[in-house]
Amino acid sequence: MNIHLVLLIVYSLGIVAMGLWTARFIRQSADFFVAGRSLGPGLILSSMLASNIGAGSTVGVASFAYRDGISTWWWVGAAGLASFVFAFWVAPPLWRLAKAHNFYTTGDYLEFRFGPSVRATVAALICVASLSILAGQLIAGAAILNVIIGIPFWAGSLVGASIMTVYFTAGGLLGTAWVNTVQLVIMLVGFLIALPVAIAGIGGLDTLTAPPAPPWFGDFFYSAGPGSGWTLFFLTFPAFICSPGLIQKGFGARDERALTRGIAWNGIALMLFAFVPTLLGMAGRITLPEIGNSNLVLPTVLLHLLPAWLGALALSAVFSTEVDTCDAVLFMLSTTMSKDIYQRHINPQASDQQLLLVARAAAVLGGTLGVILSITLGSVTTALTIFYQVLACTLFVPILAGIFTRRGGAAEALGAIVAGNATLFIIAFTFTSRPRWLDPSLVGITAAALAYGVVNVFRKTESKL
Repeated sequence: MNIHLVLLIVYSLGIVAMGLWTARFIRQSADFFVAGRSLGPGLILSSMLASNIGAGSTVGVASFAYRDGISTWWWVGAAGLASFVFAFWVAPPLWRLAKAHNFYTTGDYLEFRFGPSVRATVAALICVASLSILAGQLIAGAAILNVIIGIPFWAGSLVGASIMTVYFTAGGLLGTAWVNTVQLVIMLVGFLIALPVAIAGIGGLDTLTAPPAPPWFGDFFYSAGPGSGWTLFFLTFPAFICSPGLIQKGFGARDERALTRGIAWNGIALMLFAFVPTLLGMAGRITLPEIGNSNLVLPTVLLHLLPAWLGALALSAVFSTEVDTCDAVLFMLSTTMSKDIYQRHINPQASDQQLLLVARAAAVLGGTLGVILSITLGSVTTALTIFYQVLACTLFVPILAGIFTRRGGAAEALGAIVAGNATLFIIAFTFTSRPRWLDPSLVGITAAALAYGVVNVFRKTESKL
């Protein structure tokens, strides 16, 4: 009997059953979108942390650590640092506005601050970009199934998509908050037991940086250029401050104190967890130096460096992280398509039940498209990098400018979005041999900020003429 497969089946059936059980509490769209604004700090923590620890934070980090060593900590560590900024300076004013004006989505806030044109533009970009991160999660889940039972990647993506689509479509934010709590426990137990056993099995922490390990493996500030080592800070830090999925989860908090505490605890947990997949990836480089597919580094390490029962538990934990992050992406897609596109531009008179039906249909459509894109992209890190870069260059400047200054309107926000994304794609796809310091995300955000300021100055000058 394959103990790894048995545990995955039991786990999958369990979370689907929980999602269907919570569906009985979903009677109106407010329950689906913001959990009736009833989430305390514990559910905020579990929901945020489960969303933040996904394919990139596990399979992606392990693959980078296999190449770069301890400096890969910055992928998840930067997200933890960003969580403190989000907890104390960004999420509270957004939550107050959401409470006062009954916002359900980030698009509601953007329209309130900048107008419908900005909301529509962001909605379109986020829908497209979200599919890439959904594909990344499905690729990682498929890698687990490929290592365990040898099924092809497309079939593994289909299995993962089916599980997360069923329980999210049934329970919405409230259902995922409870499911995420269970998944979080499985994940933490699996990883916290697996890490010390794996490290002890290779001879201790010192072995990770001793020959034949590369000389940079123990350098916390090593980088081979953008997308490597400490420069990952520029990829994940901005994205985790302005993520619409995290903002919308924050809208579900019962009060401002629960919001701040839950997100801050999430930041601490992320900074500590960042070491786990990093060290496991480094252990893989020392003991299994011939792994060719970067997606398979973490599942291969867990399968070969751990006892069978513990490997099964750890692989279930990894599969859990991929599925629970998928529901966060579906949350972004379903709320954006139903509220920001359908209700705002197609059927403004939509009833509450129509809105709920469209949200669930959008989740099913998103899961289907995610499977198709996962087959096309093929790499976890490629898929996630696309999402984080587009997200940061689209939302970082408009959201922060909207909170901290009253200057600027739709023209400034649209200018920032266009300039940020245009610069991003020029740097990322044109400068194939760019200098090591030329990070596409950082340059794109800088261009967005400059465009926001230039358009604002131009409009003021024009108004005085």
